[in-house]
Amino acid sequence: MAVKSVQPYWDLTFDADGDPDPEQRDALLAHAAEHTDLVLFSHGWNNDLSSACRLYDRFYAPFPGLLAAFPAVRPGYVGVHWPSMRFSDEPIADFPRTAVAAPGGDAGAARDIAVAADIAALKRVLPGHDTEADRIAELLRRQPDEPEALEEFAGLVRALTGAGPESAALAQDFAGPGEEGAGAALPALLTGKAEAICGELADAVAATVGPEGDAEALLGALGKKIWSGAHELLRQATYFAMKGRAGKVGKAGVGPFLGQLAERAPWTRVHLVGHSFGARLVSFALAGLPSAAHNVASVTLLQGAFSHSAFSPGGALDGMQHRVHGPIVAAHSRHDTALGILYPLASRLSGDDRSLLGDDRWGALGHDGFHGLPTAPALALAAALGKGFPPAGCVSVDASATVCHGGPPSGAHSDICHPDLARLMLRAGALVA
Repeated sequence: MAVKSVQPYWDLTFDADGDPDPEQRDALLAHAAEHTDLVLFSHGWNNDLSSACRLYDRFYAPFPGLLAAFPAVRPGYVGVHWPSMRFSDEPIADFPRTAVAAPGGDAGAARDIAVAADIAALKRVLPGHDTEADRIAELLRRQPDEPEALEEFAGLVRALTGAGPESAALAQDFAGPGEEGAGAALPALLTGKAEAICGELADAVAATVGPEGDAEALLGALGKKIWSGAHELLRQATYFAMKGRAGKVGKAGVGPFLGQLAERAPWTRVHLVGHSFGARLVSFALAGLPSAAHNVASVTLLQGAFSHSAFSPGGALDGMQHRVHGPIVAAHSRHDTALGILYPLASRLSGDDRSLLGDDRWGALGHDGFHGLPTAPALALAAALGKGFPPAGCVSVDASATVCHGGPPSGAHSDICHPDLARLMLRAGALVA
C-alpha cells in the first residue's frame, strides 16, 4: 500500500538483525541531499506492511498544509519498517479491527479465529518455529485440563520466543535503571516460573478441596480462566521479544544508517519520530549513531513503550539527548492504558514485587513523560504549540486532551494521528514557527 499524503516518500525496511533492504537504503541515500529535512517515522507493533503504511499516510497527511507557509523547507518523508507483532485483539484507534467475527457470534469460533491470526503473525515475525507455533495454537484451541499441558505450553512459548542465555544478554544490553529487569524478565517468565505456577495451582486446589474432594473437577472449572492466562503469557513473552528487537534494530540498524546519511547528505537535517516500540527503536538509534554524525535535529516520541527513566543518569540512554541538536519530545497520555496499566504489570513479571502499579521505576515514557530529569520541562500540548518551545534537551508534553480515544485493552495508545501532534513534531524540529 502506497503512502499518498506526502511526496517524496520512501519505505526503509530492516530485518530482525537490523540489516536494511539494500535497494531501499540506496534509493534514499541517492536523493537525501535534495532535501533540507528528512522525517523518519517508525511504527510500533504491527502485523503487516499495509497497517504501517496506513499509519504513515494518516500521520503525515497534515504536513503539506502545515509547511505551506515555509517554502524554504524542502522535506522528504520515510517510513521505517521492522518485523514486529500486534495481537489481533489489540485495536488501533480509527483503524478497522483485524479480527474476523465468527458466524452467529460463536465465542469459541471467534477465539479460534483470533488464535489463528495471532499464530500466523507470530510465524512471520519469529520464523523457524512453525511446529511449536502450530502446537501452541492447538493447545489454545483445545484448552486441556491437565496441568502437564500448561507446562508444555510454557516450554513451547519459550522455544518460540527464543528465551535463553542469548536473549537474556541481548535484552540486558538494552536495559538501564528503569529497565534493569528487562534482561531477566523473559527468561524468568518462561524458564520455570510458569511451570511452577501450574504446580502451585494444582497443589493449592488439592489443599482446598481436601483428600475427599475432586481436585480435577475444580481444575477443569477453572480451565477457561487458566487458558486465558496462558494466552496472556504468550502475549507477554512476545512483548519482551519485540521490546528487545526494537532496541536492536534501532542501535544496530537505524543508527548506522543515519551515519551513512550524514556522509552522503551532510546538510540534511533528520527528524526521528517513533510510536510505541518504534519510539524505543528511534531512541536506541541514538546509541548506534556514529560519533562523527551530527545530523539528528529532533526526536519525537509518541506514546513511547519504554522506561520513563531511560534517559536519566545511569539509564540505558543516559546522555543520548546530547547527540540531538534539538529537543527530544515525549508526548504522553493518561488515557493510554497499555502503558499506564499493562506496561507495569508486564514489568512485574520480572519477579520484582515493587514493580506493581504505581511504582516509579517501572513507569512508561508514554504514560507520564520523562522522570529523573529535573531540568526537563513538562508542558501541556496547548502550551507546547504556543511560543517559546525549548530548543534542546528532553521535554515532556502531556497530550491527554488530544490522545484520548480507544477501547480496551490498549486505550488511547494508538490514537496518534492528529494535526496537533504533527505540528508538535514540526515545532520540535524548528520547521514551523
